[in-house]
Amino acid sequence: MFSTDKSSFNKKDVSDCDYKISLAGNPNVGKSTLFNAITKAGAEAANFPFCTIEPNVGIVEVPDHRIYDLAKMFNPKKITPAFTRFVDIAGLVAGASKGEGLGNQFLSHIRETDAVAHVVRCFESGDITHVEGTVDPVRDMGIINTELCLADLESVEKKKTKVAKLAQAGIKEAKAELPVLNKVFDTLQEGIPARTLDLSEDDLAVIRELNLITLKPVLYVLNISEDDIADPMKNEYVKKASEEAEKEGAKWIPISAEIEEEVSELDPEEAKMFLADLGEDEPGVNHLIRAAYSMLGLINFFTVGPDECRAWTVRAGTKAPKAAGKIHSDIERGFIRAEIVSYNDLMRYGSYANVREKGLLRVEGKDYIIQDGDVAYFRFNV
Repeated sequence: MFSTDKSSFNKKDVSDCDYKISLAGNPNVGKSTLFNAITKAGAEAANFPFCTIEPNVGIVEVPDHRIYDLAKMFNPKKITPAFTRFVDIAGLVAGASKGEGLGNQFLSHIRETDAVAHVVRCFESGDITHVEGTVDPVRDMGIINTELCLADLESVEKKKTKVAKLAQAGIKEAKAELPVLNKVFDTLQEGIPARTLDLSEDDLAVIRELNLITLKPVLYVLNISEDDIADPMKNEYVKKASEEAEKEGAKWIPISAEIEEEVSELDPEEAKMFLADLGEDEPGVNHLIRAAYSMLGLINFFTVGPDECRAWTVRAGTKAPKAAGKIHSDIERGFIRAEIVSYNDLMRYGSYANVREKGLLRVEGKDYIIQDGDVAYFRFNV
């Protein structure tokens, strides 16, 4: 049995988790409860707005059985899975973009992350107050999106004004940038997130420095009660919220933050039995973490050996030398070739020797694009 306890990993192990996902939403929708379940960090969760002021940051293992399957094969001294970071952002209210409820501070915290997991309340409870007085997920989604659009609108307007003056002065680059800024500005003014626009790489380069919140990918996390776990679509709030998410082209996932927090406090065997009683084979937070990871376009490749089996995170489309650079800059600089075997082939045939005999060990050059599940050995010379 291999331990997944984060205390067994050193700072270098987790320093490679370059990506941060914010848990955002209205106050009292279950963000901190969900954060506790994801990170087992014990963030304060209470029944009053702005319970979370400073953002809680948790380092989270990305659930991926493949690293442990490889470890069983190679029996290394050390196993290092992939990690990502979740950030518990304080609840946002109407007027946040103008500073209401410390909104400017909270919005700046979201801006520093790479993606947004937008937690939406889809359950009734007399014990948990709602900042708007009633449960209405579509309204709540609209409030948050409006505030994020308004915050971005301010940033775009400042740059647009500056670029317009340069364009009037005949600066060629400014003349090319202005239509892009106008398009983004007009969209945000309608309360529509910038991520819905079809922007080219050149367009994105114009606004990249603004680090727009609404350009970040979003996953709607629909927080439900235990009663709805078996069939979330019977919940009218989930139906309405999922329809709203799909209109935007966004992904969504139902989850019970309260149940997930309970599961996170049980030992592994008790948790397994508890989940079985609910008809589940793994915690819902595992689905959430993987969905957020996928939303960022991230994949894992692996390095294996007697000293360590390790998962490395790169964006889909990364070429072999750049992936090698995740391990060490010298390997990228002196890259010669990559010896690649897929996880599936290695599992199917049981050893490197068998895979090589079947002709499934490939030698790839600098233009090879790393695939999810690749087991790689990099040859280099510096």
